Amino acid sequence: MELDAFMALAGPAVTSAAAAYGGAVLTRAEEAAADATVGLGQRIINSVWRRRDTQQRAELEAYLDDAARPGGEDAMGALRHQIRRALRSDPELLAELAALLPAGEPRGAARVEASGTGSVAVGGSIHGSVTTNVTTTPPPIAAPADAE
Repeated sequence: MELDAFMALAGPAVTSAAAAYGGAVLTRAEEAAADATVGLGQRIINSVWRRRDTQQRAELEAYLDDAARPGGEDAMGALRHQIRRALRSDPELLAELAALLPAGEPRGAARVEASGTGSVAVGGSIHGSVTTNVTTTPPPIAAPADAE
């Protein structure tokens, strides 16, 4: 699994776990996690934490604590960045953690498909007009039956 795909799937779980428990996510018993998403995020964060050195662990814990506070969106982004860096440098850990994820599309991902002449598929918003490269030729006009 590619790193970006992993982060798209794991991001909501990491965010939920960090927001719910902060730094305590590293020590909280897995059974105590009431939500499967929080439990998954907890396992991901713990796995990354275990493979960090002392300084990296302290940084991760600080981000977790800050992410759990109101307005901790910046810390949450920094936390996800730290996880991304850790997984980029450890493809084995990425593969191990990817096996924990549910199969399927990342949450919020949409499949967009268009079919037929002149169809347009949009995966986001359009502000303005849409022009296609379709030329329509009217059918030939039949000559009247009595004309000759």
